[in-house]
Amino acid sequence: MKKQSLSALAAAGLLAGGMSVTSASAADLGGNCCADLEERIAELEATTARKGNRKVSLTVSGWVGQQIMAWDDGFESNTYVGDLGTTLASHVKFTGQATIVPGWTAGYVLHLEMSNNDSLALNQNYQEAGLVGGWTKVTPLQSYWFIKSESLGKIGVGRQSQASDNTAILVDGSGSLVPANWVAFDVASFQMREAGTGLNAGSWGAVGLCTGGGAWGDCNGNTQNVVRYDTPTFAGFSASASWGEDDMWDVALRYAGEFSGFKFAAAAAYNEITGGGFPNWHGAGAAVAPQTQYFQVGAYLQHVPTGLFVYGAYGNNQLDFGPDTAVPGASYEADQYYIKAGVRQRWTPLGHTVLYGEYNNVQGDGGTAVSAPTGVNDLNTAVSVGAGLSDELEVWGVGVVQEIDNAAMSLWLSYRHLSYDHNNAAVGQIEDFDYIKAGALINF
Repeated sequence: MKKQSLSALAAAGLLAGGMSVTSASAADLGGNCCADLEERIAELEATTARKGNRKVSLTVSGWVGQQIMAWDDGFESNTYVGDLGTTLASHVKFTGQATIVPGWTAGYVLHLEMSNNDSLALNQNYQEAGLVGGWTKVTPLQSYWFIKSESLGKIGVGRQSQASDNTAILVDGSGSLVPANWVAFDVASFQMREAGTGLNAGSWGAVGLCTGGGAWGDCNGNTQNVVRYDTPTFAGFSASASWGEDDMWDVALRYAGEFSGFKFAAAAAYNEITGGGFPNWHGAGAAVAPQTQYFQVGAYLQHVPTGLFVYGAYGNNQLDFGPDTAVPGASYEADQYYIKAGVRQRWTPLGHTVLYGEYNNVQGDGGTAVSAPTGVNDLNTAVSVGAGLSDELEVWGVGVVQEIDNAAMSLWLSYRHLSYDHNNAAVGQIEDFDYIKAGALINF
């Protein structure tokens, strides 16, 4: 018998109430006794938690990530312990599938995220940030079913990553994606300090007015309730498209391949949101939310023998406020450039070591007056970029990542310097922001 059948048989013995079985009756294998026994075992198996069932598999996976971050905003400094921000925070993922007929499968994904101290919500007022969502929470990141054909592709329905979610980020194959990327995971809600006065002047994460869940980059980065279609992969190419209420649509194209000792991957995506009500656009809710168009592209190139690599990404974010919004006729556009270069080499038996340097630039231009939230979890205050006003964010950093293969683990140590400039005479110059972080992520 299968192992689970033996377990169920033992359970059947317990359910029998401890009744003794004589050697004569035990030896009586005639009639329908065995068929009845197998039927009873099947009933018990159907009510017992186990790895999947006879038809649909179950796989449990995920990761735990935490870090220590020491920061200095020019007036105050402190050290926090927390997680890596929504989408990078600790996760547990349940997946499975079953074969319908050869070449066709059906399956599901249930993806839960555990945030014990969301880095996207942290700022100088540590406790205050926690009160608006930074503390312990378990949220469904993905919950959807899918049907997949080897020749026709895959369609999924439910809460999941839309086609443009993380498109430019995920081509980064350097092993440094988690500690170094173009999203403001670490500093989104930290307040800028006005030089001389120390007054708050908006948040670092609001630069570029990224909507739909992103900060700096990966606009439209929250998982959503969508219908998504993915093509099969042809000669390294694949495409995706998705639609979700109210209303969002996007398309993406990806390529990955290896040739002459080089690895290369690239991806591009475009999305539009026309229904308003962005998750991180506060104030009057849908009445203030603009229409948005966002384009992103990312590429990664690595010379395999030497481990030298370069990764780059570009994003263009455009906001248009219609006649029914709080700022009718307003518009705003931001461009973001991100580049990272370094070396990925196996210098120790532990695993690969990654050394990298990075540079990020976000430039915003307000065609007409625009007000935006100052932080992902800031519900009350706003920063304005008006007609003729512009601003620019520059970020540079260095870091090291050490992979530990036998533990499916990565450790990192990194440093970043942030500076901000603008031409708004009503606001003073902004103090630079510096931070160092050390952390680890372990997969299971």
